[in-house]
Amino acid sequence: MKIIFPKKRDLLPGIIIFLLIIVVICLNRAYAHIYNTIGAANLLSVNNQESYIINNGMDSSNIIYVALGDSLSAGVGAEKMEDSFPYLLAEKMARAGKITLHARAIPGELTSNLLSDLVPLAIKDNPDIITLLIGVNDLHDFISARSFRADYDKVLERLTQETAAKIYVINIPFIGADKMMLPPYQVAFDLQTREFNSIIKELAARYSVDYIDLYTPTVSLFKKSGDHYSADLFHPSAAGYKIWADIIYDSTNK
Repeated sequence: MKIIFPKKRDLLPGIIIFLLIIVVICLNRAYAHIYNTIGAANLLSVNNQESYIINNGMDSSNIIYVALGDSLSAGVGAEKMEDSFPYLLAEKMARAGKITLHARAIPGELTSNLLSDLVPLAIKDNPDIITLLIGVNDLHDFISARSFRADYDKVLERLTQETAAKIYVINIPFIGADKMMLPPYQVAFDLQTREFNSIIKELAARYSVDYIDLYTPTVSLFKKSGDHYSADLFHPSAAGYKIWADIIYDSTNK
């Protein structure tokens, strides 16, 4: 009886399928690791949707500042709102007088939801200054660049037409430490972040609002673990938010 062994070319499809299965499993586990790490940290949300008054007592002026966005503007990762970048920024601006900070930020907020959830409230605040930081959840929810552009455009259209505020749009910083965001997701997320930031920069120019680049000066640091991150290795810590606040404040004073 003659034993016939399969030829190498006959084995190739099976080998390719096997390797593809391994790759899919690895990608799935790496992706799950991101959200398992964030969930395990069980971060508490600081108080948001509230108002804060920062007054150095030097004069009677009162600047209304609205921080519009998601968990990054709500200060998630810090133990208190006073350690968030909007509050730290307001403190710096209050050196010239009194600042009333309205925190219009909801953790997990998408740009599309911002239009109905928070933009109307921001307009009613009659702000002098607005910072807009939104988009990281769009990336993680696989919102297309086309949809993100359309939603962001509508947000800026309303803010520029219905307020007299000085508007600062802050591009999306890279967040996701190497111990949490395993390969290839850190690379993929970085590429997506750059793509969305190019959209934000384009729209900022179209509406003649100030564009603040938070991504470039922080990307190298925030790709690595460190005390700039909170326990979930995704949201900044108080130290991380201070880095952001310093960069944003310097950008507003150029």
